[in-house]
Amino acid sequence: MLNQTSITEFLLLGMTDIQELQSFLFVIILIIYFVSVTGNGAILIVVISDPRLHSPMYFFLGNLSCLDICYSTVTLPKMLENFLSTHKAISFLGCISQLHFFHFLGSTEVMLLAVMAFDRFVAICKPLRYTVIMNHQVCIQMAVTVWIIGFFHALLHSVMTSRLNFCGSNHIHHFFCDVKPLLELACGNTDLSEWLLHTVTETIAMGSFFLTLLSYFYIIIYLFFKTHSCSMLRKALSTCASHFMLVVLLFGPVFFIYIRPASGSSMDQDRTVAIMYSVVTPVLNPLIYTLRNKEVKGALRRVIRRSP
Repeated sequence: MLNQTSITEFLLLGMTDIQELQSFLFVIILIIYFVSVTGNGAILIVVISDPRLHSPMYFFLGNLSCLDICYSTVTLPKMLENFLSTHKAISFLGCISQLHFFHFLGSTEVMLLAVMAFDRFVAICKPLRYTVIMNHQVCIQMAVTVWIIGFFHALLHSVMTSRLNFCGSNHIHHFFCDVKPLLELACGNTDLSEWLLHTVTETIAMGSFFLTLLSYFYIIIYLFFKTHSCSMLRKALSTCASHFMLVVLLFGPVFFIYIRPASGSSMDQDRTVAIMYSVVTPVLNPLIYTLRNKEVKGALRRVIRRSP
């Protein structure tokens, strides 16, 4: 699997080379990481422990929280270490592993958001058949399917990238190992790797985004033509608003980096945009779902009251 070149490690140049900003950024990223892990961990605990949240919507929310904890942990601890280190190195195997888990968790999350949108479509547009269509077995099968597809999607990229020859610089102009920065360092022909990156990633991202938009389109049409109660309309739209906010914040940067033509890309632009989906988005999940969801807030209060 590993390449045949002499490079045994890469140097991550990070978010900035301004030394005075390193300590400030360390504190900011540490706070974000703490909030992400704590917030998503709290959601995961209440979804598992509170029987009132044992429904498809919260089952998928628990999966999303688990993904975001792991997603943050793939990149942020290494970023924090590099803020305090003068030698910002990562081994070749560590780099490929980080790339694999980043794409594994990221692609799984975009597909999970499409599944969550479908769940809301069934709950709102077909309420009488909801428990039949979205039964426990179906929910587990859908969750397992997106995790498996995400794993093999990432495995494809990690295997192809590890087989490239790296005979020049080992300086990665990024704060984590990703396919595009590594392709910039590779010697020889990288056409196949670039084609796979754009084609496979575009298929997963565009397919998930299209299914998500389709679900929301049917929800809006149904609500406007079938619902005569303003309060019910407002409640249903409010339920979907937080989910759709996450969809926009995640898919926007993904499209910018992985689907935009390579000729219009810049490593500095990619690095800046990557902060949104790798650092900011995971921390927004607990904030959005706890601030906008009465059931989650109620479950959190019950867990706090039960605590000694």
